[in-house]
Amino acid sequence: MSKMSQELSAKVWKEGDWYVSQSLEVNVASQGETEEEALANLKEALELYFEPPCATR
Repeated sequence: MSKMSQELSAKVWKEGDWYVSQSLEVNVASQGETEEEALANLKEALELYFEPPCATR
């Protein structure tokens, strides 16, 4: 199985002590203590969002 790659845009802003990052194309957001951490957490959240579903028992 090959892995697809897609570029997505993100918006980052500060709310209180946290940086919030949000994808502009899909309804996924994350946060972090720094802008870089917020973007890294958003990347991980997007990878999970696009992961194919897995059957469970």
